[in-house]
Amino acid sequence: MLATELAADLALALDPAALAGAAGIVPDDWQARMLRSTAPRLLLNCSRQSGKSTTTACLAVHTAVYEPRALVLLLSPTLRQSGELFKKCLAVYRDLGRPVPAASETALTLTLGNGSRIVSLPGKDGSIRGYSGVTLLVIDEASRVPNDLYIACRPMLAVSGGRLVALSTPFGTRGWWYEAWRSAEPWERYEIPATACPRIAPAFLEEERRTLGEWWFDQEYLCRFLDAQSAAFRSEDIDAAFSEEIETWDLHQ
Repeated sequence: MLATELAADLALALDPAALAGAAGIVPDDWQARMLRSTAPRLLLNCSRQSGKSTTTACLAVHTAVYEPRALVLLLSPTLRQSGELFKKCLAVYRDLGRPVPAASETALTLTLGNGSRIVSLPGKDGSIRGYSGVTLLVIDEASRVPNDLYIACRPMLAVSGGRLVALSTPFGTRGWWYEAWRSAEPWERYEIPATACPRIAPAFLEEERRTLGEWWFDQEYLCRFLDAQSAAFRSEDIDAAFSEEIETWDLHQ
């Protein structure tokens, strides 16, 4: 490899945002920050069509190419959804010119010559428990992933110290995704409404607001966690009804 090629490859190894550029993707500012982040836990609460899946695909390919023997797992509620994210990973890999030759390539798994794998999985407990030593765990459509499945996949990171990236739009005020977003846990959080995406025209958003109504529009495009329309009480009212203070009684009086 020529010195110039080595220098270019080193630049991509050090900067996942540069890898996205090399694949023909010009990242938005938030996408570049996310790709360059070293945080072990990331939550991407992003509008539909904001580029969260493409950005995560770039991170997955960067991990597989530049971390030998890495295991990247793509988990979604259904196999079809996992397959869609996997296709984006393949597109990034191919647009880069296959920087590491593939040892095998199937509809669900890409194995590279450096021993790394990108594996697409459906959202079923029995299909994920056999994996361990995960370098990067990606949970797509995270708000739709059941709590028990999320709990089952977290131990995969215990020994490897791997990273977890969860991306989604909101889906009500319930489930682990909602609790993680509002918790005090040290997640690195990104909230990207459609109004912050330069590729989505304001005229389209106004049409969607009229067509979908405020509730669906706010959830799908403005990243807002909303109570179900049929709920009798708001979640904040229920939370306010409980006190975390413990009252003590003096039994010696």
